Amino acid sequence: MEPIRENRPAITPPELLSPAGSWDCADAAVENGADAIYFGVDRGFNARSRAANFGLGDLPALMHMLRRRGVRGYVTLNTLVFPSEMQSLIEVVAAIAEAGVDAVLVQDFGVARIVRAICSELEIHASTQMSLTSAETIAVAADLGLTRVVLARELSIAEISKIRAATSMPLEAFIHGALCVAYSGQCLTSESLGGRSANRGQCAQACRLPYDLVCDGEDQNLGDVRYLLSPQDLAGYAAIPDMIAAGVNSLKIEGRLKTPEYVANITGHYRRAIDQAVAQGVVHMSAQDRQEMELSFSRGFAPGWLEGNDHKRLVPGVRAAKQGIVLGQVADIRGDEIRLTLAADVSLGDGLAIASQPPTSRDDAYAGSGFADNHQGGRIYSLALHHRRQKSAASKGANEKLKTAVAGSDVWIGFARDSIDFLRIEDDAIVFKNDDPKLNKKLAATFGGKPRRTRPIDFRVEAKVGEPLRMTGFVPASPHDEDSEPIHVEVISDSPLEPARKHAITREVLIDKLGRLGGTVFHLGRLDAEISGAPIVPLAMINSARREVVEQLGKKLEECPVRHVDVQRGQSLIRGMRDDAKRAGDVAPKLAVLCRTLQQLETAVGMGVDNVIADFHDVRIHRDAVRIGRAAGVSTWIASIRMQKPGEMGLIRQILKYEPDGVLARNLAAIDAAVTARIPTVADFSLNVANHRAAEWLIGRGVQRVTASYDLNADQLDSLIAATPGSWIEVVMHQHMPMFHMEHCVFCSVLSPGTNKTNCGRPCDRHVVQLRDRVGKMHVLQADIACRNTLFNATPQSAADVVGSLINRQIGWFRVELLDESAAQAEKMVRLYRQLLDGQVSGPDVWRTLAADNRVGVTRGTLEAKRNPLAIL
Repeated sequence: MEPIRENRPAITPPELLSPAGSWDCADAAVENGADAIYFGVDRGFNARSRAANFGLGDLPALMHMLRRRGVRGYVTLNTLVFPSEMQSLIEVVAAIAEAGVDAVLVQDFGVARIVRAICSELEIHASTQMSLTSAETIAVAADLGLTRVVLARELSIAEISKIRAATSMPLEAFIHGALCVAYSGQCLTSESLGGRSANRGQCAQACRLPYDLVCDGEDQNLGDVRYLLSPQDLAGYAAIPDMIAAGVNSLKIEGRLKTPEYVANITGHYRRAIDQAVAQGVVHMSAQDRQEMELSFSRGFAPGWLEGNDHKRLVPGVRAAKQGIVLGQVADIRGDEIRLTLAADVSLGDGLAIASQPPTSRDDAYAGSGFADNHQGGRIYSLALHHRRQKSAASKGANEKLKTAVAGSDVWIGFARDSIDFLRIEDDAIVFKNDDPKLNKKLAATFGGKPRRTRPIDFRVEAKVGEPLRMTGFVPASPHDEDSEPIHVEVISDSPLEPARKHAITREVLIDKLGRLGGTVFHLGRLDAEISGAPIVPLAMINSARREVVEQLGKKLEECPVRHVDVQRGQSLIRGMRDDAKRAGDVAPKLAVLCRTLQQLETAVGMGVDNVIADFHDVRIHRDAVRIGRAAGVSTWIASIRMQKPGEMGLIRQILKYEPDGVLARNLAAIDAAVTARIPTVADFSLNVANHRAAEWLIGRGVQRVTASYDLNADQLDSLIAATPGSWIEVVMHQHMPMFHMEHCVFCSVLSPGTNKTNCGRPCDRHVVQLRDRVGKMHVLQADIACRNTLFNATPQSAADVVGSLINRQIGWFRVELLDESAAQAEKMVRLYRQLLDGQVSGPDVWRTLAADNRVGVTRGTLEAKRNPLAIL
């Protein structure tokens, strides 16, 4: 490590952005050093629907409090919005703008357009749900009027540096909290399995469930590794100096579902870490500091993707629930007690968890929860030192009873009777400390009541004989708000000052009296005192002037920014763009088939489908696909990678070099590249088009059609079509839902001695892998050309029932997506759907036939109007 250099250049500290799921969380964040908070409103439209959130009526008071404290406030509107919800959205956006909220976080392209129409002064931050992973994708999205981009968690610091070098857009990055294994905005698991869409704020966290790995048809014994998709929590404190050097403008803490104590804990530690990084260029976190953070919440700490891909470190796979800190291993069991040597301090009342064998009944393992770490927990009921010479339980009373034991002690820990099934605990079982009431009490004392974190107020005092006392208070501009300006107020006494007979006013007296700011949000900063003629200044006059300055400054700070809110412009975007009276005539519906093997593509081409789409794991084979399709006179397209990170434009340019008849673009960079090359382009489902204004924006970017989002059920798809020209929409009528799309590679993690794609040996090229879930479904796992994994739902989904009505609504293009079907299976499926489009068979005919020909059967999946939202649990 290089020594800290003297005279280091001034560094602008990044904003520290904390979560606030409630008023108490907001208070905890402010008091512990947050520069900004982000929160949702209880009218929906935010990706944490289970948080307490804030009412629209709360926003003025909340923003008054934040502005007085010098803290910015951002509202999360980061879900997809359906056309039927746009009126409610407009009301929410107008209320947000009028309350003076500093910015909104947005996922949906259409929502961004509505916000910009209603209030151009309201900042728009692209949520990480928008899946912006490169300077190229940011450049396209910037057209929406973005003022900041929240980067994907999957980016390394090196990749962030490349983005910064290629864009001037302010960048925000996550620094601490729970990691999603799938790219945000690209996880369809909850939607696919249980109708609870992550893109609608209802993630059911299926990534935290146990899975079995089946390789080439054989179950793999992975020992304790069962949670194959459950990452450790991000703890990026050590990387803060590098994040600053990379040009990150805001460091974000995850946790809108966490407690106020968690917010206080993590915010406080990162406040100190950022300050240390700015002052010294390094961050030193003590073992106690780390333990405190782990006790609030931890599934194990790791640097996430910040240091690049290390799949084994990211997902050890041995647990998925909160663990806290490792306290030790069970050395002995006696009655309701366990013995261990402590790795950390403990006290009576602390909460512990003990790794245990599974219950005898598999059903018991999942009772009441999707998370089955097989841990048992309880609070410390008794605590005593172990004497090594002690032989029997009869001498139990010889143990020295304690209230607290320090790290290194050999102790007996007792639990309440029958709270633990000790038959399930083995020798050497790991014991975790996961709750510390004393720590919680300490954290709770940091917020609530009088302000503890205050901001400086600078005073200028002019005290001259024969003139009134002039007192001016200054509050500096916020370093994280480019539009903020210093605020000042001046107070002048009613009467002139007289010369002192005994005690003239002094600078020391002024410092004492002006420093009495207890109970306010201020503390004394600098004092500029001009004293002339040795005046006497009554203390009551000083106190009165100080109080008036403080009161006026507080009012000025609370003032809402002047904004123009145009609800009518927002209303104009609700109106649909479809005119059913203008029919294009009877045009036969077109069939596109997406193929993932050459055999499937040759089959589809031989059947004369209207369009084949090559989606191969080896980019080189795409050349063969174009050759085969062109020789048969079938329009042949190529699908792009779903995510495009820095350095990966070559993967997009390569498919353009093959001169396909079109591109199925799965990200904004691919859209821009294909359209610029004048190649016909369709925006895929991954662009998350759920409303007509999002579709309009992409059509305006030059795409021919947009694929309807998989978040739409039958009614919502009908709502989209009712507002959108039918020629703009393509519908996938058969597919295996791509549930998890991950930077994390399961192949590398458990089937290779390597850590990432540079040393894994590419087991994905040699093995067929499936993950078996807790109900026995076998989900196919595949790696794409960028080594990202996708887990496909075992059960294919069919929209056969609604295809007839969609044709009547002038939808002209329908797609069938193949996965691992053989050529014969593909032929049967394609023929059946062609007959469906031609009106030769009915939707139920398709269901029955495919159910008979496919082992796993068919469900209507995402296009089913009603499903059990608890199915995944």
